[in-house]
Amino acid sequence: MMKFTKQDFFVLVGGMIIYVVDIGVDFWVASRYFCQGQYSWSILILCFRGLSSIITQIFSYEWFKNDWEGTDTGKLKLVLLVHLFHCGIFIRYWFALKYGCQVAFKQTSSRSASEADLSNFIQKQAVDAVTDITMLRVFKTFLETTPQLFLQIYILMEHGKTHFFQYAAIIMSFCGISLSMVDYQISLRKSLPDKDEFRVLSKFMYLFYKLLTITSWILSISLITLLSVRISVILMIFLWICGFTWTLKQHTTFCKSKKMEYLYRTVVGIILIFSFFNIKGRRTKVCISIYYATHTVVTLGVLFVYIFWKPFIIKEMCFKIVSILTISSLVLGIIFLVVYYSHLHPTTYCRPQACLDEVDGVAGQRERVKTGRFQNFLMQ
Repeated sequence: MMKFTKQDFFVLVGGMIIYVVDIGVDFWVASRYFCQGQYSWSILILCFRGLSSIITQIFSYEWFKNDWEGTDTGKLKLVLLVHLFHCGIFIRYWFALKYGCQVAFKQTSSRSASEADLSNFIQKQAVDAVTDITMLRVFKTFLETTPQLFLQIYILMEHGKTHFFQYAAIIMSFCGISLSMVDYQISLRKSLPDKDEFRVLSKFMYLFYKLLTITSWILSISLITLLSVRISVILMIFLWICGFTWTLKQHTTFCKSKKMEYLYRTVVGIILIFSFFNIKGRRTKVCISIYYATHTVVTLGVLFVYIFWKPFIIKEMCFKIVSILTISSLVLGIIFLVVYYSHLHPTTYCRPQACLDEVDGVAGQRERVKTGRFQNFLMQ
């Protein structure tokens, strides 16, 4: 397990600030749409926010309950009350900042064996606390931030009128997605044994691969929605069913209870609508190839539909810009994907016997069963 550094501490503080600002921006944008009489947009934004908050609170409390099993029930009741007010994530930030501050700014002078053991324990507590926050942020990213980005882009394309608050929402969505993706990979490397540091170039390659492929897919869905909202809804429901079914066949074991496991699989199905999600720590070369090949076919298909059945739209500059952005981001995203997994993926730094997953692995899974959740939660 790698150390929790001062840089990690400041990144954690920055992440908490962005989380709070993102909440404020969501309510601000929703209120602006409400004041303009766009009640449906306002309600959708609040629904995305509410859904993601409810699900993240459920998972957060369930993890607290599992980690504190056998401890003071009064303490757990207080935590439940805080989660009912949708503030559970701030308890986790408090623990992460508390432990992170102790290990990041500790004295480096010589210590006795008992002090060293205590320091290692606090180090582990800090890394595990950040890991849990990272997983919750991944849920939030695909339950609220990504749909929010899709909604704002669709509104801009549909109505053409732009306002400052719309750009603010889009910028915050991109920041949220970017931070979530990079934080996830950093936490993965820190919390699992036999993993070397995630190099700077690898971070950027992974970020651009995820961000560009997600952006291209959101633009594609937006174009489909412009053609027909009904078709777009049917497509996303179909994709969710496919993702949920695939998750069932993987026989995931992320949660202790069956109800929570099905909720987890439901969430993974939603994530798979927007980005590939490796949930079992296995080789996924075939699956990821099929996944992005399908995205490419759908993207090219919707553009051809516009060319042959909606030729009058092609003359509009907005469509030209969107189509260019859609194709270019898809091509660049796939290029970054290939380069990342061919040359920059951290599995090349692992010892061969330690790498269980050649895509986004779990090394030493058996040793991690009692020390964290990442062995059953993977995203490549």
